Amino acid sequence: MSAQNYTYILECADGTLYCGWTNDLEKRVQAHNAGKGAKYTKTRRPVVLKYHEIFSTKQEAMKREWALKQLSRKEKLQLIAASENH
Repeated sequence: MSAQNYTYILECADGTLYCGWTNDLEKRVQAHNAGKGAKYTKTRRPVVLKYHEIFSTKQEAMKREWALKQLSRKEKLQLIAASENH
């Protein structure tokens, strides 16, 4: 089975960043924008997908999500900027 798992960073309407993981990125972003994604993003809509990484296992995606959450805002913005330059 080659299911794909994603770790992602959203930019909320108030400029804050939200990190999460999913196995269906498009559906998850739609859920966030419908107010069904997470309590944090519910009041900060609309959200925009700014960054994502793809993993073959849920465990890898969840581990990376935890690592991203340890980064400072500045580090997350640098990661996003670096990905936009490619």
